[in-house]
Amino acid sequence: MSMQDAESRRPIPRRVVSGLQQPLPPLTVPVQPGRPAHTARHPVVRDRAGRRLYAIDGIRLLAALLVAVHHYAGTRRVDQPGNRVWDRPVSDVMPTVFRFASYGWIGVEIFFVISGFVICMSCWGRTPRQFFTSRVIRLYPAYWFAIVFTTAVLVALPGVWDRLRTRDVLLNFTMLQSGSGVTNVDGVYWTLWSELRFYLLFLVVVRSGLTYRKVVVFCCVWGAAAMLAPISKLPLLELVANPEGAWYFIAGLSLYLMHRFGQDLLLWGILAMAWLMGQRELGIRIDEVEHVSGWRGSVAIFTVFLLAMVAIALGATDRIRWRWLVTAGALTYPLYLTHYAAGTTVINRLRDTMEARLLVVCVIAGFLLLSWLVHRFVERPVARLLKRGLDTSFARLRNAGA
Repeated sequence: MSMQDAESRRPIPRRVVSGLQQPLPPLTVPVQPGRPAHTARHPVVRDRAGRRLYAIDGIRLLAALLVAVHHYAGTRRVDQPGNRVWDRPVSDVMPTVFRFASYGWIGVEIFFVISGFVICMSCWGRTPRQFFTSRVIRLYPAYWFAIVFTTAVLVALPGVWDRLRTRDVLLNFTMLQSGSGVTNVDGVYWTLWSELRFYLLFLVVVRSGLTYRKVVVFCCVWGAAAMLAPISKLPLLELVANPEGAWYFIAGLSLYLMHRFGQDLLLWGILAMAWLMGQRELGIRIDEVEHVSGWRGSVAIFTVFLLAMVAIALGATDRIRWRWLVTAGALTYPLYLTHYAAGTTVINRLRDTMEARLLVVCVIAGFLLLSWLVHRFVERPVARLLKRGLDTSFARLRNAGA
């Protein structure tokens, strides 16, 4: 009997979904006749039944709100005497809010895990061209608006943040300013540099065609590089391996593999390693950057979030289908990009006009409204134009190559 015959007679692996045994999706991308596996076109995987994962949209918005509250009322900067935002320590202004807001920075790590999950999900069955186009139209429209908006606010309301030189502001439009050693227009943009490096690495796997085995190998190789980078003293390896964020993205990738193919010991091992390395990175960030929260509380919050993501991956939240969560997810990215520098500047101007907690709520509500407007009137139309232009450009490249 040939190896191919033996392979075809193996029992189909199954998993339990809502009490029913269902076959696992195939580990390889189906091939259309005459088309190689890595270019086969298939609909983007959303969940096991092709539905949107609404719970992830909710967690996205929650993470963005955590970050916003942290920046307004929980950072070391705003807890200093005479700070430019509140003019006095925020722990004196609203001590209870500060105690909780000091942990809000963990929302960034939550974003990274969700990004690993969602990128793997949305790229399954896509070509590198489709992956590139989807990232450009997703990231740049709201980002370009945020640069213009934040710069305008800082020019109109000086005194809280220093303005950048025009040439540095212009370089920010590339989203590559961190690689050139140029300051971000808004400090929150630092996370985009980590995201871009993740996309570049994952593009290698997308190019070869996503399969269970390839993503697992990618997680293991990237994890090993991230562990070796800090002691290697090789700047290029540290730049590529991104040890500060790698394990959060790896956690998201492993969770998506659980979601698509079912759980197994190997995936649990990768997730456990990501948690162990992640808690260390949380401690390092507290010691070197945040200085306002405790390690135990940070790890507890991160662990609860990972458990929630495990529940999503294993189908425990499949019944959550609240339509408003779609809008909530759409607001997340614009809110994250616009809230920090402009929001703290607004607080500086209005801090003596109303009670501090009410002011924070009003500022966040205002930026949620702005985020909806950005999504509706900037992201959607600009994304359509970009997609049309990129599709035309890639078609010309393909025809020129032929």
